[in-house]
Amino acid sequence: MSKVVEFLKENPVQYLAAVGRDGKAKCRPFMFIGEMEGKLWFCTNNTKDVYKDMLANPEIEISTSSPSYAWIRLNGKAVFENNMAAKEMCMGNPIVKGQYQTADNPIFEVFYLNNAHGVIADFSGNPPYEF
Repeated sequence: MSKVVEFLKENPVQYLAAVGRDGKAKCRPFMFIGEMEGKLWFCTNNTKDVYKDMLANPEIEISTSSPSYAWIRLNGKAVFENNMAAKEMCMGNPIVKGQYQTADNPIFEVFYLNNAHGVIADFSGNPPYEF
């Protein structure tokens, strides 16, 4: 898990792919917040289409790449949880804090990836790191 967390933190803008409620693929910029209790946490707000899309179909994939042409593909089920410790962790990010001000903001939502699976790979010819 530490290799995944390190890669996500070093490459802070990820792209979240989901199936929209219209049945079409959607890809949006997102940001990893942190790992807590073995779970990878992200956040959004409950007024956004992405939140509604993930409630309708929680199977998502997240991807990003590094400046050295390594990449990660991470998939799992988005599980929304009213977890105040996770929300407080999110407030440590100045961008999140600027948008939502407090962890108890009623539109602020956190989710983790259940059964997260993925790969970190590159063009070296070495086998990818699977997790």
